[in-house]
Amino acid sequence: MARKAFITGITGQDGSYLAELLLAKGYEVHGLIRKASTFNTYRIDHLFVDPHETMVRLFLHYGDLSDSNQLTHLIYEIQPDEIYHLGAQSHVRVSFDIPEYTGDRTGLGTIRILEALRRSGVKARFYQASSSEMFGQAPAPQNEQSPFQPRSPYAAAKVYAFWATVNYREAYGLFACNGILFNHESPRRGETFVTRKTTRAIAQILAGRQRYLYLGNLNARRDWGYTPEYTEAMWLMLQQDQPQDYVIGTGECHSVQDFLAEAFAYVGLDPREHVRIDPRYFRPTETDILVADATRARNELGWSPRVTFKDLVRIMVDVDMEAEGLQPPGEGKAILSKCGYAFLSPLAAATQMRPRL
Repeated sequence: MARKAFITGITGQDGSYLAELLLAKGYEVHGLIRKASTFNTYRIDHLFVDPHETMVRLFLHYGDLSDSNQLTHLIYEIQPDEIYHLGAQSHVRVSFDIPEYTGDRTGLGTIRILEALRRSGVKARFYQASSSEMFGQAPAPQNEQSPFQPRSPYAAAKVYAFWATVNYREAYGLFACNGILFNHESPRRGETFVTRKTTRAIAQILAGRQRYLYLGNLNARRDWGYTPEYTEAMWLMLQQDQPQDYVIGTGECHSVQDFLAEAFAYVGLDPREHVRIDPRYFRPTETDILVADATRARNELGWSPRVTFKDLVRIMVDVDMEAEGLQPPGEGKAILSKCGYAFLSPLAAATQMRPRL
């Protein structure tokens, strides 16, 4: 029988790529989605098959990370072999505006999943989506032994979730792993995150629909990778003999300014003519530099990234230009083809109105 996986946050960037990966590996995939008055599943619409059809392997279930009873019920009913907990309020700047909500969904949501797993008696392997933001101002490069110094409500909630996962592993013998993923981007990244906000703005500037791009701190330095490669690392963690926590990143560091320069130059634009600074996008406390030391993942998982920083920028620009009906330079398409990934506009499936739950 096919292995079963349960994914929280399946409609997000990471969840959609992970669902693709697991389905390609023959899994039966179950995803947790929130009820909304509008369709919010466009990232996975290309994977969706009407449940009335035969040979269906993707199933969506209504629920919320605040509802422990429903989480326990779903885990018991599905009996998953693997649980990938990706759901969270994941926007760092927004976490300052809604800190209580962030703490509840991002921090306590993890405890609810872990407790549901423990109480149900289901012997599933558990993956917790931890974040490089937990390191805050810790000296770079950061690895599994680096101290946590969170600089936002989001990061603090992720630290809580990290140690809850470790505690349940040690207290109850759960196979529970933390994947401490550094920044990972793709054409499916949310449009309010700086990378996607930039590439989408470039496409709209070229289409004559936008003139300026408003951003905050351009000096923040991050380790940026390509999301589908990071979901491969998630899967690898749950295939090991013993549960461990792993840092995942490229080891390269670039500033927001570097991302702007690379993206604008790719299409022949000058960022100085289009980028404006808006103080509302600055965080009350900033994290200056995050860069991964992923030695353990390389040695124990055999994982290493293939898509470079420049590759990532070109992939994202190409997809957003095509979504605007423009002809992209095409280097991003070539990179994806070379690495064995599909070129799929994040909006391509949104026009295919299919029956849902």
